[in-house]
Amino acid sequence: MPKVSSVIVPYATYLRVYEPLAAFPEPERDHWARYARRADRPSYQDELRRSLADLLPTPPIPVPVHESGDAFVLEVEGVLCVCPWRTRLRGWQALEELGDELPGPVLDAVLPEVVRRQAAQDYERWLARNPDARPWIRTSTWQVPLHWFVLVSDGERRFEKGSGDIPPMLRYRTPMVQARRRVARALRTLKDAIDEGPLIDGLVDVGRWLEEFHPRSLVELDYGGLVHTLSAGELEDDHSAADVADGIDALRRGDGAAAGTAYGRLVERWRSVRDRRSAN
Repeated sequence: MPKVSSVIVPYATYLRVYEPLAAFPEPERDHWARYARRADRPSYQDELRRSLADLLPTPPIPVPVHESGDAFVLEVEGVLCVCPWRTRLRGWQALEELGDELPGPVLDAVLPEVVRRQAAQDYERWLARNPDARPWIRTSTWQVPLHWFVLVSDGERRFEKGSGDIPPMLRYRTPMVQARRRVARALRTLKDAIDEGPLIDGLVDVGRWLEEFHPRSLVELDYGGLVHTLSAGELEDDHSAADVADGIDALRRGDGAAAGTAYGRLVERWRSVRDRRSAN
């Protein structure tokens, strides 16, 4: 059996919320305060490697038996902020969406129906006891959903080329208040201009999700493993947040031609990623 720790799992992007320690009730707050002092906290890749490990047994384990006690930790202007993994909850939610991602025979080969049915029953019982549960992390494969870019600005973009064994990194971080303000402004513009569509639906959904968190939280958009499918040049030239902002601003001014030009840049940039997904 291969060493799971040596595997890099690519092609997933992430939208994360880091809440200030004060947002957590006791005794969870004390747990995260002690956790943040640990020197051996796991990395972004460690989270994916552990998920992969659960798929190796026969039958596979689609959802962890116990909820993760791990988190990502940031210190922002002296304030400790925590993004719990909540791997079990996210696993259940991902299973609900898996039927739309894979053909039936492939899905049955990866996760037999009896395994999926048991997981769904477990989730239903758990959700009855935890009706207000929500994840701190959203995941997308082979793409960054366009409505995620509305939350951030090009000035918050951070790109590192990487070298040797260190992969490149493309990430945005923004204060929660800014993310919420951008969602609200974009929704007003889009509803006036196009009335309805998937971009509006996505923004409504993510806006409701953001309202669940402390106003002093931090929002992070991370290209994650998608950097393994793109060249350093493609990543360096990727200013999708700027293109989305340009398009919405053009709609706000009533300039349909400029909005179309910005959208065209996005389509061209992400077509190559979709083509690679189809090839796999």
